[in-house]
Amino acid sequence: MKKILITGKNSYVGNSFYEYIINNFGDEYQVDKISLKEQKIEDIDLSGYDSIFHVAGIAHSDYGNISEDRAKEYYNINTDLTIKFARIAKKKKVKQFVFMSSIIVYGESAPIGIKKVITKETVPAPKNAYGDSKLKAEEGIKDLNDENFKVAIIRAPMIYGKNSKGNYKTLEKLALKLPVFPCIENERSVINIDRLCSFIKEIIDDKKSGIFFPQDEEYMNTSLMVKRIANDNGKNVILIRGFGILLKILSGFMPVINKAFGNLVYSKDLKHIKI
Repeated sequence: MKKILITGKNSYVGNSFYEYIINNFGDEYQVDKISLKEQKIEDIDLSGYDSIFHVAGIAHSDYGNISEDRAKEYYNINTDLTIKFARIAKKKKVKQFVFMSSIIVYGESAPIGIKKVITKETVPAPKNAYGDSKLKAEEGIKDLNDENFKVAIIRAPMIYGKNSKGNYKTLEKLALKLPVFPCIENERSVINIDRLCSFIKEIIDDKKSGIFFPQDEEYMNTSLMVKRIANDNGKNVILIRGFGILLKILSGFMPVINKAFGNLVYSKDLKHIKI
């Protein structure tokens, strides 16, 4: 029976993966969850674990400038704690460390009307402390990878599905409240939570290492996503064209507009990079 440890008791992805495994493969795996806030990581018993799925961290919830203390918190938790725990895991003979990173290491979305396609050659260039803290964590754990300790990094795009949080939750609120919504042409890489859980299971089952870029087969259009969410909840949202120029102007003062309607995709052939 394979043993998996999930860090981060309040993580949406961590809890979704836990439920996915328990409900579908409960007789094949032992899956435990812990909070790294509740105990010293040096005292955690890691004996017998095949894989650690590390999702503990501070989620991105700040827009614009943040305080120095808030930035320091990102680096303390998302970077330093991750690296320290990975080193301890390797020392205690855990076989694999799976780290939940983000597409945000490549910076923000391109402005409305401008494409941004991430390829194998694209160099990460985070634009905020959250993205930089994730990238520095990646850099700190990559060198630990070897034949006996596999390091897998998942740069996930926006995640959607049942009980989703973050950007998808915002779109869901808009879909359920607004009778009309701007019709804007854009593309974003996304992944359904069930597909992501299946993807993580595959990485663990096959003891894979490297950097991974999971995404749905089709890119998401923000306007159509809002309409679909509304329809799934028995509502109808009318999409109205003609807001493109206005939104472009407003995006210069309100960065959240590009976050919603900008372009940010992984190339369809970008699957895996070795480390």
